[in-house]
Amino acid sequence: MKRDNPDLSSAHPRSALAGLFDLTGKVAIVTGCNTGLGAAMAIALAAAGCDIVGGNRSEAAATSARVEAAGRRFVDVRADLSTLEPIERLVTGAVEAFGRVDILVNNAGLIRRCDALDFTEADWDAVIDVNLKSVFFLSQAVARQMLGQGSGGKIVNVASMLSFQGGIRVPSYTASKSGVLGLTRLLANEWAGRDINVNAIAPGYMETDNTAPLREDTQRSGEIVKRIPAGRWGVPEDLAGAVVFLASRASDYVHGHTLAVDGGWLAR
Repeated sequence: MKRDNPDLSSAHPRSALAGLFDLTGKVAIVTGCNTGLGAAMAIALAAAGCDIVGGNRSEAAATSARVEAAGRRFVDVRADLSTLEPIERLVTGAVEAFGRVDILVNNAGLIRRCDALDFTEADWDAVIDVNLKSVFFLSQAVARQMLGQGSGGKIVNVASMLSFQGGIRVPSYTASKSGVLGLTRLLANEWAGRDINVNAIAPGYMETDNTAPLREDTQRSGEIVKRIPAGRWGVPEDLAGAVVFLASRASDYVHGHTLAVDGGWLAR
């Protein structure tokens, strides 16, 4: 199906350009959106016009309130993505509430820290199951729904700086996020010709619960900020523009790309 894009040479090019980013009437599933990066991305999508289905292990009351304050609807589906059980419920919940799924943001994630010599099988499996296995099978289920609708869609995965680098003391996290980058490319290869865009965002060092131990270590935090050309830790709202871009018509010819939102970390 060929998508219709606005004519930017028209008499009102600014409004046509704005229309590229307009998500009015779209429905987005966002996992792990009760706090942090996921909350910021869900709120940004709502501000652009999306209704949101949140897949969370715990209540997302604050996110729901901000989505509704933006004039959009929010449905909270309780989902522990350490197993595949919630996947069908997420998709059917979205369809029952809003009739369709247009966007998926695979944000839910887990990290375990330990020296590689002492890392356990339980910590390996826990991270891989949430960060990689659920990303594939939720993407598969949503893509089937999108193809059934006949309207294409957008899938945005959340990668990491450790999709590009090795890191230390987080072996399963590094493996999972390296896998997310590769999986993003694989799914784009298979689905780009079927009007499903699959891309990823790789956040840099962000102020979230996962990075609290690093930020509390004054020496390590100072070393990190010194390397970031922007000179600061990122905040969740720094992902707003990236997720709206990758979820909108503005990215219709972007496939299999992982966009670093890192303050210049990878450039240093």
